[in-house]
Amino acid sequence: MVPRPSLAAASLLAAPERAPLSVSGLLKPFFDDFDAQAVIKKYWRTWLSNEDHKNHSLVNYLYYRRALDEDALIDEIRRQTEALARALGVVGLMNVQFAIKDEDIYLLEVNPRGSRTVPFVAKATGVPLAKIAARVMAGEKLAGFDLDDISPDHVAVKEAVFPFARFPGSDVVLGPEMKSTGEVMGIDRDFGLAFAKSQLGAGVELPLSGRVFVSVRDEDKPAFIDICRDLHEMGFEILATGGTMTVLTGAGVPATRINKVMEGRPHAVDAMLSGDIQLVINTAMGAASMRDSFSLRHTALKNKIPYYTTVAGSRAAAQAIRALQKGDLGVRTLQGFLSDIAS
Repeated sequence: MVPRPSLAAASLLAAPERAPLSVSGLLKPFFDDFDAQAVIKKYWRTWLSNEDHKNHSLVNYLYYRRALDEDALIDEIRRQTEALARALGVVGLMNVQFAIKDEDIYLLEVNPRGSRTVPFVAKATGVPLAKIAARVMAGEKLAGFDLDDISPDHVAVKEAVFPFARFPGSDVVLGPEMKSTGEVMGIDRDFGLAFAKSQLGAGVELPLSGRVFVSVRDEDKPAFIDICRDLHEMGFEILATGGTMTVLTGAGVPATRINKVMEGRPHAVDAMLSGDIQLVINTAMGAASMRDSFSLRHTALKNKIPYYTTVAGSRAAAQAIRALQKGDLGVRTLQGFLSDIAS
C-alpha cells in the first residue's frame, strides 16, 4: 500500500508566490483526511491512510515518511498552508485539516494551536517542534534554528488506542467524535513492519495463519480481490458471505461461503465464538447495515480478534502479516533511526 501524502509544516516567513487558498465545490462523502502542522521554515511531510469516511486524525493510521510520488500535490498543500498561516498571522503552531478526494483538495478547518500529531512528528523526525514553536512565540527568529527539509528512510505509523474492551457492550465503530484515549508509534524501514509494530503497541495481535472472515459492501468488493488473494497466498482460508464470495471466486480467489447472522446458523459469529476465525474484515454502510454487523464487531472485541473496517486498514494488515511471516520483526532504538537522518 502506498498511502497518500499530506503536508506537516509550512513556512511562516516567505511570501506565497500565488494567490491565497480558494476552495470551491461541495464536500464529497468519503475523504482521505490530512492533518498539517504549520510550524517551521522547511517542510515535514505526513502521510495519512485513514478510515475512509472519518475526519479526525486520531481514528487514522498516520504515516511519516518521505514522499515518493505525489510531489505536486504536496507542493500545493504546502502553498495553501503557507497562505493560510500568512493570512491569519500565525506565529508558532497551526493545525490544519485538509481532505483530498481524487485530485481535489478541500479545507475542513484551521486552528491556531498544536495537536497531538506534533509530538508524533517530532519523535519521527528528531526535530523538537513544540520547543521551537514556543521559542518563536517568545520572540526568537525561525532563521536561527538552522532547519532543513527532512527525507527519512524509515516509516513511522501512528495508531490510536481505544478503551472499548473496558466497556462491555460498546461498539468499535468509529465516527467523527474523538474516542481514542492514547496513541502508539511503530517505526521501521519497511511499511509492513512499521504497521505491525503499531498494532502490537495498540494491543492487536495479527494472526500468521488461520481463517479470515470477509464481508464487504459492493463498492469495496473490487478492491478486496487483491487483498484476499494475498491472504490466500500467505496460507489463510477465506470465509466470505454470499455476495463477497461470488466476487472473489469469480476473480479466481478461493473462498468458502458462510452465513451472515441474519441468514441463520451456523453463521460467522458462531465460527468466531468457536475459535474458527482469526481475522475479521467487514465494511458496512448505512444504519441498517451497521446494526446488522454490530454482533460481529462486539464478538471480535470480546474475543480479541483483529477487526478491520476499511480497504486501507485491511491492505495494511495484509502487508503487516506478510512482513511478520518473514520473521523480520526486530528492535532498533529511535536514536538509531534518527541518526540515519543526521548522516
